[in-house]
Amino acid sequence: MKRIVIFASGSGTNAENIIKFFNHTKTAKVTYVLCNNEHAKVFDRCKKLDIKCLHFKKETFFTSDEILNLLKEQADYIILAGFLWKIPTKIIDAFPNKIINIHPALLPKYGGKGMYGMNVHKAVKENKESETGITIHYVNANYDEGAIIYQAKTALLSEDTPEKIAEKIHILEQRYFPRVIEDVILAINE
Repeated sequence: MKRIVIFASGSGTNAENIIKFFNHTKTAKVTYVLCNNEHAKVFDRCKKLDIKCLHFKKETFFTSDEILNLLKEQADYIILAGFLWKIPTKIIDAFPNKIINIHPALLPKYGGKGMYGMNVHKAVKENKESETGITIHYVNANYDEGAIIYQAKTALLSEDTPEKIAEKIHILEQRYFPRVIEDVILAINE
């Protein structure tokens, strides 16, 4: 059974969904959630699900090997579920094609630094897109530029607000993210 460590920064709905999904499979198990925001709701979700959740500071992440060492002990795969910091090169190098992110748009559109959450949905609305979706991709040294694993689309109506777009994206994230992670793990380990 493979081990998954999730990085999160916010409410943790995707992290919770992934944890629950893998609680019912023999493919993998979430061993840890790491969070850079001490006030994030993901801590409450992890407590209820009996999953270890660790807060870490920017200095620890970027200048020490503390997080890298924990990952080497606890992770076969790293999942970014609403995590907003760039992953240090030393972690990417230690886990080649084993770090997976989800982005709330159809990359390469609406990717890059600062393009997350409502920033993406507002840009999609402002540009009057007829569709949007999610992109699940490998993580490399650049924001949102890793190889695409999977995309799912949803149609948009002219009256959709950024909040309505966010709801549509959330449905896609909940439906596809855990399954795609499992597919990647199974494909690599066949």
